[in-house]
Amino acid sequence: MIALLQRVSRSSVRIDAKEVAKIGRGVTIFLGVMDGDTIEDLQKLADKIVDLRIFPDERGRMHYSLKQIEGEALVVSQFTLAADLKRGRRPSFERAMEPNGAKRLYELFCERMGESVDVQRGVFGASMEVEIHNDGPVTIIVDSREI
Repeated sequence: MIALLQRVSRSSVRIDAKEVAKIGRGVTIFLGVMDGDTIEDLQKLADKIVDLRIFPDERGRMHYSLKQIEGEALVVSQFTLAADLKRGRRPSFERAMEPNGAKRLYELFCERMGESVDVQRGVFGASMEVEIHNDGPVTIIVDSREI
């Protein structure tokens, strides 16, 4: 499972010009569910993200976690994080989990995150417009197989 995190001052998701999710200070998480991912992967990833110290203290050092600042998370499904670029110029997405399994793990990931912080969600499988006000900028990639 791969997550691309962006520390934000605010973020939102729109579908057909209608806002469906919105957060203030926190993280926007683009979540890619890979073939072979398990509940253990989502648990490790969610736990790592809520405790990751990426928010500044009074001196501007990354010292506080999402949980510590009582921040919010906006989770957006993003199968394109599974892109394989080894052959040709068109990405292959064969490494992405099939949609039904991926949706189940996406929902469980959001629930796990919601045990620690307020979570808003995009709409799985929808074409979304995501507005991000990146704070820093701070952008981090976390792979459940590497933590």
